[in-house]
Amino acid sequence: MNANINLLSPYKLGDLELPNRIVMAPLTRNRAGEGNVPHQLNATYYTQRASAGLIIAEATQVSPQGQGYPYTPGIHSQEQVEGWKLVTDAVHQHGGRIYLQLWHVGRISHPDFQPNGELPLAPSAIAPKGEVLTFEGMKPYVTPRALETSEIPEIVEQYRKGAENALAAGFDGVEVHSANGYLLDQFLRDGTNIRTDKYGGSVENRARLLLEVTEAVVGVWGAKRVGVRLSPSGTFNDMQDSNPLETFGYAAQALNQFDLAYLHIFEAIDRDIQHGAIVVPTSHIRDRYHGTLIVNGAYTREKGDAVLAKEEAELVAFGTLYISNPDLPRRFALNAPLTEGDSTTFYGGGEKGYTDYPTVEEQYPSLVGAK
Repeated sequence: MNANINLLSPYKLGDLELPNRIVMAPLTRNRAGEGNVPHQLNATYYTQRASAGLIIAEATQVSPQGQGYPYTPGIHSQEQVEGWKLVTDAVHQHGGRIYLQLWHVGRISHPDFQPNGELPLAPSAIAPKGEVLTFEGMKPYVTPRALETSEIPEIVEQYRKGAENALAAGFDGVEVHSANGYLLDQFLRDGTNIRTDKYGGSVENRARLLLEVTEAVVGVWGAKRVGVRLSPSGTFNDMQDSNPLETFGYAAQALNQFDLAYLHIFEAIDRDIQHGAIVVPTSHIRDRYHGTLIVNGAYTREKGDAVLAKEEAELVAFGTLYISNPDLPRRFALNAPLTEGDSTTFYGGGEKGYTDYPTVEEQYPSLVGAK
């Protein structure tokens, strides 16, 4: 127990000095421009949030096949690199630090998003339940095509190239997205991976792609500028695993070999519990992973301070709170009221619900003056 550590305490993350332990979680907002290119509005949005200890920018597809939602940004074309450079330059000019989350959705897609209308790619030909939002509205998920063993090196190369492009775009590091039911998570779990080659069967085989991708990305950035995100208890996108304690315990332990900047754990939330999640306590990961841990999942300031004081994690990521409170560290420092977000504007659209939330100075000038 260390009562001197809280969300406003500084932290050294690899070779980055963070002014606080508040992380802006990656948040899909569906506001990229033509060609999935970031633009000035995105730069404004992230700049408003530059006081975070670390920003992890939204999930960004590493290839055209990696897209599964409308207007999500990519990091596979020169135009996208230039668009992201607008963002990173603006964040750095305002004293911020920003990582990019590298993403491939796998089966959580639709032929409408795929080159030439092809089937989405996945470890196994198992369709997720439910519907996907396309440019033409909601459509049922299709059964994906299982990747051939010979195609998997190309997937690793897409992540490596995405990491290279993120470096060119001026990011401070990258996070490998292996959570929330997307491609790497699909390979990890036996509910979505029934392969019989070296990428399926045992937990060692199912974790192989995550480790190969991580190794490739570390080869570009160096280990201290790379993080990985896992969601051990997650049920989002119709995910399940017969033994998540074993699966994610192994994955966390295996990631120690890289000496990464951090491991980012999306913890069980109410939705997961309601969908019958087998909850993997973060302590189970903590016991196996030796580096910096970021926790995320409906945290409040009080809960965040408590988890840091107990030394159960080093950093706390906030998602929904960051949508409507661009100056979240300032609000915590002032004990100021938090603004509630408008969920109808979370996804898609323009400035409304994106860059128009007020700062604490604008909202409570008398409170700020008193401090």
